[in-house]
Amino acid sequence: MAEVINFRLARKGAVRKAAEQQASENRARFGRTKAGKQRDAAEQERLRRELDGAKRDGES
Repeated sequence: MAEVINFRLARKGAVRKAAEQQASENRARFGRTKAGKQRDAAEQERLRRELDGAKRDGES
């Protein structure tokens, strides 16, 4: 005989699996640590200061 399947539980399991897959993709795409964000901000600030320091007189 075939195994009896509860469709309600199977459907809920499929929804949970899809939600976990979406969460995993979002973590990979948007998940950055606070230290990583601070490091990138510091790098941007350093580049901005370097560029401002290289300006000639009379340039805005």
